[in-house]
Amino acid sequence: MNGAFYSSSIQELFDHTPEAVLGILAKQNPFALDALQRNAWLSQIDLVRAQSRGLDGWVAFEFAIPRMGKRADVVMTAAGIVFVIEFKVGAHQVDAAAIDQVLDYALDLKNFHSGSHERRIVPIVVATLAELPSFALTWGADGVASPIRSNGGNLGQIIGRVIAETPRQGDLEGAQWAKAGYKPTPTIIEAAQALYQGHRVEDITRSDAGAKNLSQTATCLADVIEDAKSQGRKAICFVTGVPGAGKTLAGLNLVTLRTKAHEEEHAVFLSGNGPLVEVLREALARDEHAQLKERGEKAKKSDAVRKVRSFVQNIMHFRDANLVTSEPPIERVAVFDEAQRAWDAKHLANFMSQKKGQTNFQMSEPEFLISVMDRHDGWCTIICLVGGGQEINAGEAGLTEWFSALKRSFRDWKVYTSEQLAHRDYHWGQNLEALLDGLESQSLPALHLAVSVRSFRAEKMSEFVGALVAGEAEEATHLYRQIKASYPIAVTRSLKQAKQWLRNRARGSERIGLVASSGASRLKPEGINVHEKIDAATWFLNGRDDVRSSYYMEDPATEFDIQGLELDWVGVCWEADFRSIDGKWQYYRFSGTRWQNVNDESRKIYLTNAYRVLLTRARQGMVIYVPTGDEIDATRPPSYYDGTADFLRHCGLSLLEPT
Repeated sequence: MNGAFYSSSIQELFDHTPEAVLGILAKQNPFALDALQRNAWLSQIDLVRAQSRGLDGWVAFEFAIPRMGKRADVVMTAAGIVFVIEFKVGAHQVDAAAIDQVLDYALDLKNFHSGSHERRIVPIVVATLAELPSFALTWGADGVASPIRSNGGNLGQIIGRVIAETPRQGDLEGAQWAKAGYKPTPTIIEAAQALYQGHRVEDITRSDAGAKNLSQTATCLADVIEDAKSQGRKAICFVTGVPGAGKTLAGLNLVTLRTKAHEEEHAVFLSGNGPLVEVLREALARDEHAQLKERGEKAKKSDAVRKVRSFVQNIMHFRDANLVTSEPPIERVAVFDEAQRAWDAKHLANFMSQKKGQTNFQMSEPEFLISVMDRHDGWCTIICLVGGGQEINAGEAGLTEWFSALKRSFRDWKVYTSEQLAHRDYHWGQNLEALLDGLESQSLPALHLAVSVRSFRAEKMSEFVGALVAGEAEEATHLYRQIKASYPIAVTRSLKQAKQWLRNRARGSERIGLVASSGASRLKPEGINVHEKIDAATWFLNGRDDVRSSYYMEDPATEFDIQGLELDWVGVCWEADFRSIDGKWQYYRFSGTRWQNVNDESRKIYLTNAYRVLLTRARQGMVIYVPTGDEIDATRPPSYYDGTADFLRHCGLSLLEPT
């Protein structure tokens, strides 16, 4: 992992003059060295030399934190302890942003750097012109200390005291520690930013044997494209995966690689998930604008917004653009994200009639999208990213309509599937062999992503949620025992307690927020209004000082807002639309003044999947809030909620004690 601009033993640091160290830093710096950076580095070098005299250890300047695309100013190892030091040269005080920054670096090492899993890590912020602050050493349960403030003059004292007060864990050879495996699991926002900046997917994701290596899927997809190209034929691939397994990341990675290596293919990533497109575009634009400013280049954010639009596109814009022409699109490779959510023929016909004035439109969305690519004379490839059990809205055709369209109109296409398509989550109980009958198909193991990388703490999480929403309490209990130690899940009957639980667990810039079903109409008396639409980009990206952000926990995101995205810690607000009665799930919708039974089987699937989505949005842990109800309110008596709380306890989840 060691991507530091300069690293050596502490003794070797004294063998080099400050100017020699500066020269090495400058040589590694990809940008022109300005006076401000030069002076900052010299100050850091002088301080570290002065404050580390007599220490036996290792030091690195500009130490890479790949998942975050950042560099820690200084990382030092001594007495088996890792010190992460961030300098604010010329600052009179340490602000909250600096505290979050250094803590984020420390947590990143703890969670993703194998050499740091069992090590004590101490984050320190040095504001060089601050008054000499007092400090206390407080350890988190994971061995990461609370950030310590310094002005540089007491840095040696801090390091010495930490060493004296910390039980020795054994020697740590810094250079070897730095080279230990780095196995990050970035959020989709972090991943998109890294890919857009030119990083490889191997640089920003796990590669251990326990996780399905995304690079295997990337290689498989590339092989399919090259085969279609060489044979002059059309191919369609179905990539499946458990929630959070990296399907969207696999698609973004493919488009990035094909664009760099084969620009003439015009590979495009298309998604019908409006909030996902909105959030990714805004995140990429903000990052692009910040990168340009950091390099001293003049740029408007609007220019950055325009630039990133070609990276992620809304599938509806692609569809509408190809309605007005019969010419083939410029794209030879099209990645359709969440392909199971494409509309059926009836839903699309209604939309086309009402919104587009086309009264004779007869195709489903899968059939139309395939027909657009089929206009090509020669080869093309469609990649369909498919989430099992992720259909959450009326009119979403599921995977079966793609095969029906192929059998009706496109039998000359070669079909590639994953071996997991036989699972009931992907084809709504229909026979897979019958779906593929008459099509030239091939099953490829690498087209299934089997392990969730969203929740880096619990690979069994998606299986646990699947058992829970299926009403299988015994299986859910068995699975929860396997993840309980690393992935906390709590149940509470108090919204105030749920919010405090989230605040207590989030550190640094870890993101928290509340989610609820779009049908949670009677959570409104509790202060949770799902009918107040959030601005997805603001909710997901803005800081904790913005009342519109997820941090404030005032506005919940629904399954439609958060599908495909994630938070570190999530509060799931459970409504009576999906309630457990005698251990079995019952389905309801609130209309007018009362709850009504949901009898339509498709709508039952959508409601089950809505809770599946809500329960798989957290990377590190979640709290489930089940209201107590109100005896005098006929729309939310306690009996509507108590059964659900009991069922969750029967699944092995613990109920928080009232405070």
